[in-house]
Amino acid sequence: MLGGMTTANVKNTAAIEVDETYVAHNYHPLPVVVAEAAGAWVTDLDGKRYLDCLAGYSALNFGHGHPELLATAHGQLDRVTLTSRAFHNAELGPFCEALATLAGKDMVLPMNTGAEAVETAIKVSRKWAYDVKGVPADQANIVVGQGNFHGRTTTIVGFSDDPGARDGFGPFTPGFRSVPYGDLAALDAAIDENTAAVLMEPIQGEGGVIVPPEGFLREVRELTTRRRVLFVADEIQSGLGRTGTTFACDLEEVVPDIYILGKALGGGIVPVSAIVANHDVLDVIHPGNHGSTFGGNPLAAAVGHAVVDLLATGEYQQRAARLGQRLDEGLRALIGQGVLAVRARGLWAGVDVDPALMSGRELCERLAARGVLAKETHGSTVRLAPPLVIEEGDLDWMLEQIGAVITGRTD
Repeated sequence: MLGGMTTANVKNTAAIEVDETYVAHNYHPLPVVVAEAAGAWVTDLDGKRYLDCLAGYSALNFGHGHPELLATAHGQLDRVTLTSRAFHNAELGPFCEALATLAGKDMVLPMNTGAEAVETAIKVSRKWAYDVKGVPADQANIVVGQGNFHGRTTTIVGFSDDPGARDGFGPFTPGFRSVPYGDLAALDAAIDENTAAVLMEPIQGEGGVIVPPEGFLREVRELTTRRRVLFVADEIQSGLGRTGTTFACDLEEVVPDIYILGKALGGGIVPVSAIVANHDVLDVIHPGNHGSTFGGNPLAAAVGHAVVDLLATGEYQQRAARLGQRLDEGLRALIGQGVLAVRARGLWAGVDVDPALMSGRELCERLAARGVLAKETHGSTVRLAPPLVIEEGDLDWMLEQIGAVITGRTD
């Protein structure tokens, strides 16, 4: 389980130079060039191995190269990969049936990326407000939580309060109201007769795995029902087993009106996203209202169906819950030794490092030198989201490396 970066990383260095020259600088990656991967481990061009504790921002919940998902993709590649929605295809209906059943809903509207799914949910919410609720034309508003991350389209960054995502990209789409995340009174005050939906992450991922107050999701569900407003849950990062339940909303036994799904739905193989809702919501969409050339393509549908089949067993949710408790306990043991706070649900944790000790970026660089890949956010916070297939021994080893870096051990 040894990994790390040395001055002998000749192939990596050359590849990074090419990237820096020809790839737009919209990311600031660690100096690791992944060439191969299996399970929870990746290997760079120089043959060094790293434990992947980011898992593609939860897109790789089932690890790299899951054999059942790969077999499904390989088999579908030999049959048909794209038809467009101008025609039916043999994979889409069964996938949508399986996903709707998993979510306890009636229908699925498939897309590709998470941001597309969020945009879809916004359009559906507005259409529902006009067609069903009777909101006057072009007057619908949607309430969101401060600190949110729902994607990077111009509409979405318009209601972000992250300067890096927002500044320089206006003018923005109107119709959004932002309230403090977890503040029910502020949410209630922001809703009026023209409110179409409350759009929230059950747990804010990009914000640093921010967990709302206990009972908040139940209160949002009660409030939105009482005020006749849709509750739209962005489960793109938090869903599909990550938190030890199928959806993070399940932690409070809450069912939203619309689930927004992505990332892990594609098994780390192809982009797959969707919104899932009942007829009384999704029936407002008619032919020509919304679409996507690649959304619901046979390859994506086949892989997505295989992902749903994995989740239907409950094995991965149980594994995330069990190992997540071990992760939480191991990280909390570091509080007071350089760690200020830990927030964890399942195999997902946000770790706040004392900025006087080091930045989140520096912690990630030191972890990479020890063979652990993680990602910082908002300065001194590091997110951990290992694949749900991680072995218990590897999880313990990861905790050892984090402890060594935080406490300054050199072993």
